[in-house]
Amino acid sequence: MPGKVLIVIPCYNEEASLPTLLPELLATKLPNGYQLEAAVVNDCSKDNTVAVARKHKATVLDLPVNLGIGGAVQTGIRYARDNGFDLAIQLDGDGQHPPRELHKLINYHDETGANIVIGSRFLEKEGFQSSFVRRLGINYFHWVNRLMTGLAIYDSTSGFRLFDRKAIEMAAASYPDEYPEPESLVVFSKAGLKVAEVPVIMAERQGGQSSIRSFGSLYYCFKVSLAMFFSFIRKT
Repeated sequence: MPGKVLIVIPCYNEEASLPTLLPELLATKLPNGYQLEAAVVNDCSKDNTVAVARKHKATVLDLPVNLGIGGAVQTGIRYARDNGFDLAIQLDGDGQHPPRELHKLINYHDETGANIVIGSRFLEKEGFQSSFVRRLGINYFHWVNRLMTGLAIYDSTSGFRLFDRKAIEMAAASYPDEYPEPESLVVFSKAGLKVAEVPVIMAERQGGQSSIRSFGSLYYCFKVSLAMFFSFIRKT
């Protein structure tokens, strides 16, 4: 039987981008016979995110309270675990992660057996590269992660990432809640999961507003670094 892939789309006020993203996503043919299902995780949006998602025939996971990006992603991953999906791929609802790039993550997983595959803007430096201030922060987290895990991940804040069954089981049980991307790499590495990175071409945000407005601030960097440190020293 062909494998099943759940595309987990955490959303907070993404009505502007979903009408373009969802039709393209649901029309995407995945490699190697995988079957695709899209799950929009609505994190208490105040706009028409839910109506747009249902209009385009996506599965809607409607959270009763705002959990933030980590809780929204974990909700989708738990849905993947409970419904027998072979892979889960986080894809942001703002249109920055084009569905045409999905095959790169899937092919790399199938070829190497990596448990986590991260789509990176910076390996080949094509497409949208983010703002200068954000790139400084991303480079900082590259070095923090390298120090703590030994992994040379250049886009450790990327929300475009694949989870295999082993990673799904782990993330469904425990996943960082507030700004999970850098911290989760520490958790996965300590658990012995294989984490890899592949080059992808990303786009600019198609609508809405980033949930991380303070990304370039020293406070944000300190807060996430502290969370990574506690994950690093915490007993498995």
